[in-house]
Amino acid sequence: MPEADAPTAAAPKPSKSAPQKAMEKLGLLRDIDLALHLPLRYEDETRLTPIADLREGVAAQVEGVVVDCQVELRSRRQLLVRLKDDSGTLLLRFLHFYPAQQRQMSAATRLRVRGEARVGFFGREMVHPVVKVVDEDTPLAQALTPVYPTSAQLPQAYLRKAVASGLARADLRELLPAGTVPAGLPSLKEALHFLHHPPPSASLAALEDHSHPAWQRLKFEELLAQQLSQLQAQRERALLAAPALRAGPGGLHEKLLAALPFTLTGAQQRVAEEIAGDLARPQPMHRLLQGDVGSGKTVVAALAAAVAIDAGWQCALMAPTEILAEQHFRKLVDWLEPLGLKIAWITGSVKGKARQKMLDAAASGEAQLVIGTHAVIEDKVGFARLGLAIIDEQHRFGVAQRLALRNKLKAGATEGHEPQAARGPAAPLEPHMLMMSATPIPRTLAMTYFADLDVSTIDELPPGRSPIVTKVFTESKREDVIDKIRGAVADGAQVYWVCPLVEESEAVDLRNATETHAELGAALPGASVGLLHGRMSPADKAAVMAEFSAGRMSVLVATTVIEVGVDVPNASLMVIEHAERFGLAQLHQLRGRVGRGAKASVCVLIYTPPLSDTGKARLKAMAETTDGFEIARRDLDIRGPGEFMGSRQSGAELLRFADLQEDAPLLVAARRLAPELLDRHPAAAAAQVRRWLGTKAEYLKA
Repeated sequence: MPEADAPTAAAPKPSKSAPQKAMEKLGLLRDIDLALHLPLRYEDETRLTPIADLREGVAAQVEGVVVDCQVELRSRRQLLVRLKDDSGTLLLRFLHFYPAQQRQMSAATRLRVRGEARVGFFGREMVHPVVKVVDEDTPLAQALTPVYPTSAQLPQAYLRKAVASGLARADLRELLPAGTVPAGLPSLKEALHFLHHPPPSASLAALEDHSHPAWQRLKFEELLAQQLSQLQAQRERALLAAPALRAGPGGLHEKLLAALPFTLTGAQQRVAEEIAGDLARPQPMHRLLQGDVGSGKTVVAALAAAVAIDAGWQCALMAPTEILAEQHFRKLVDWLEPLGLKIAWITGSVKGKARQKMLDAAASGEAQLVIGTHAVIEDKVGFARLGLAIIDEQHRFGVAQRLALRNKLKAGATEGHEPQAARGPAAPLEPHMLMMSATPIPRTLAMTYFADLDVSTIDELPPGRSPIVTKVFTESKREDVIDKIRGAVADGAQVYWVCPLVEESEAVDLRNATETHAELGAALPGASVGLLHGRMSPADKAAVMAEFSAGRMSVLVATTVIEVGVDVPNASLMVIEHAERFGLAQLHQLRGRVGRGAKASVCVLIYTPPLSDTGKARLKAMAETTDGFEIARRDLDIRGPGEFMGSRQSGAELLRFADLQEDAPLLVAARRLAPELLDRHPAAAAAQVRRWLGTKAEYLKA
């Protein structure tokens, strides 16, 4: 007989069904998640339409008795069901069906059917309608039927039941103090119940355009939770300790300014002073430096690095691509090494002894500046005294990478810093963080997703930059464009030709870079035509860019690896093939590779018709303006905030309901209320953030 205290085997965990896994993938984990999973649209199952009154192309619901059900072999096997009511007959056509469906719709069965009617050869018909077996006294729905966002593994019927159950269980108590919600809006509970089950009298237009007061209440709540989270993150950061970095008189900062071969613009001077002011404080800087392509952000970053190094600390600069990282490396080496600085270069392509040497230099503090790609945040990379982290093109990094950088770079030392009593005697120091972006942030976006950041803007281009003229042509004008390239090359100009693919793809019929490279090589005899794409080795990429930068290559055929960071002042013509396939921000970034010298520059956008409305809007914006801030505003109108956020939302929009353009008044009201709520009702503020963001609140701090 086994001993009484013998351990028993753990019961196996029940396996999850496909719908349960799909629910988790959609983030439907809590009752409140289900309650906030709102319908995409509604179907009206509250009324019946006589078959004789059906209108072509209009969705409607009918009820009748099956008079005939049979499988026919015409052009293909199909199930044909004839349904009759007092006004006429309707043919139901099923091109895909199972034997069980055929049995379900046998003769004399009463069916309630919903779909779009059309007039076919045999009269009125519906193709693949939604079918329900009913009795004569089966009641109609009392509210509009919601249709939810879902996936193939999650049937609507299953999801509707889950949402209804979650809505019934969710804690929908009012969290906001009386008088703080904008006038005329219902309670949260009333709003949610209305939106999940609107009565037949509800205005479908107001529901679909989200102007109904129930929608307005949800948008306000969502914006408020987002503002509270941002404000809380900002206040928490103010309690952290960071090294106070000040440039001494006659130090590296002043030497760099004196050694630069150009004078800073007024905008560069202003933002450099803003950053220096942040670095001098004993709290971690969390600043976004934004400026249009070519505005000179790199030199501002170099000056910030000089301040940190002057104060005896290290600086790390991380860029999303090796080409961009190397561009920074070359510039900073030229500016800083003559001043006696040691710079380390850490990327995935640096291997073996060379890599170990760089790692040792960073870990010992010998390397005062470390430049690289994602490799900078690998576990093996350590720093002796990291005081400043600079992230270029910050929206190109995922949430996990930015959080890893922030957590990894925490300095353990507290020397030279007197912590406040509230921080404790051994508070670790956090590095200052400077994030840079060549995608200007529209004001409404800055007020929401970047509300916890201080923003510095370089709104002035360096003198001597030539204006860029943008021209739009169809694919039929390709030969004319090649003729223009021939003339430009003969005049000593350099040309970029950008393609969206490297090799032929069966999925997308686009010209590829290798084919175009061969075509231009044949069309431009005697000219050096290079090829650059993401599948090349780092060494080969560097060799091609070196040839082009030195002026020994006339035409560079490339994929979007040249989107950011490439700086060749002699390049004055940019051709972007299949421009309709690129995002507006990406087109603007690519265009920014020309116009960096004194030569008049041209950007040619080649597209293949027909254009979608979105494609037309993008190309129209490119032709009408070169102002990055206006481009950003239009891109926000066209595509929403996702492009600007990058992966900050970790695959899910942090704002699901609010529209940054349409709901500006609600955003202003939420911004006004957030400090009051945090100060006077902290428990309610915390509950509001938990309800709406859950664990997503962490992403806003990244």
